[in-house]
Amino acid sequence: MKAVVTVIGKDNVGILHRVSGVCSEYKANVLEVTQSVLQDMFAMIMLVDISEMTADFSQLVDSMEALGKELGLSIHTMHEDIFNAMHSI
Repeated sequence: MKAVVTVIGKDNVGILHRVSGVCSEYKANVLEVTQSVLQDMFAMIMLVDISEMTADFSQLVDSMEALGKELGLSIHTMHEDIFNAMHSI
């Protein structure tokens, strides 16, 4: 099972570190990362393996949202099944 994590907001030092740290806390393995900085705006998409997670998926979602509020970012975590359903015809 996988999840997609998106991060958007003002660029700052340590965003990738902090987001991947939350993944690590829950034993969610980061598989792929793409990120860009457009002027001072940071955008990142992570693909995360959640099959070995040590807690419920909703706890990861809540922790990511809390981190987003702390850092002034929009962090959205979506289960792969929902992501695929939203993007299929």
